[in-house]
Amino acid sequence: MPNWSKSPAATQHIGVLLFDGFSNHCLANTIEPLRAANSLSRKQVFNWEFLTINGDNAQSSSGLQVAPHKRLHHAAGDILVVMPSYGFRRYISRETQVGLRRAARQFKALAGLDTGSWLLAEAGLLEHRCATIHWEEMTSFAERFPEIDVQRERFVIDGNRITCSGAMAAFDLVLHLIGRDHGQALALEVSQLFMSHGFGHCLRGGAEASSRIVKNALAIMQDNLENPITIAEIARQAKCTQKVLEVRMKSDLGATPQQIYRRQRLNLARKLAVGTDLRIAEITVRCGYADAAAMTRAFRNEFGATPRDLRRI
Repeated sequence: MPNWSKSPAATQHIGVLLFDGFSNHCLANTIEPLRAANSLSRKQVFNWEFLTINGDNAQSSSGLQVAPHKRLHHAAGDILVVMPSYGFRRYISRETQVGLRRAARQFKALAGLDTGSWLLAEAGLLEHRCATIHWEEMTSFAERFPEIDVQRERFVIDGNRITCSGAMAAFDLVLHLIGRDHGQALALEVSQLFMSHGFGHCLRGGAEASSRIVKNALAIMQDNLENPITIAEIARQAKCTQKVLEVRMKSDLGATPQQIYRRQRLNLARKLAVGTDLRIAEITVRCGYADAAAMTRAFRNEFGATPRDLRRI
């Protein structure tokens, strides 16, 4: 069962291997959720560096130049994200294969995003694994690598190999990793920050009815922060019983609907406390509390500080 919240873990080190023709969209959807997780946690739970095979700049498909921090050969960490995107066949070379095989010893896990799965496969790093790729390349990928169990999913995690189908799915994948390693409460908050309605996609890949019910319930909660409704009413609007909703949320997020709804309201309180000059009384009303003292107590229990404490930081 997923953890709703987790004790602070060591900083995770992410390497992002770029090639000419990489997708800005894919890069942003990978890095921005990590940045947001750091900001919301008020500590560095992730750091990242940009890499290239030879140390030269990488130019995106739309002309953005990225200067790498170092060559792949000199990098190590927790996850290497391989991101070629457009024109990936140009990089099917001995140099790339040798670099990726070495990286498999230097990083705890390898992730192929978009067409990065193809480069990992050419290097022999996905043999007898489940994997996905950008769906336009799926048929060719399955024909080229019959030893791989190719799946039409947004992302696939098979041990220490991660593959992802494209730029939009990259956001879902990173949310999933944040939730897995740092708790679903933080993943939900990152999702809310980007006004994403696709949080359900990061739960077991997002395909099951369970995830659809949870996704619908989360949206209903989000629409009723200032004027909270009962869990029974949320379940009714989500077209399930309250018992089913409780079971599904506990299974998918590791918390009860009451805990999750309270966290959503307090996330809003924290956002308003840090990002506006609204009086605490006004913040209290906007996040659905009738009493400022009660809101402050709940806020302290959730975040370890009061709204006024955060304003002093």
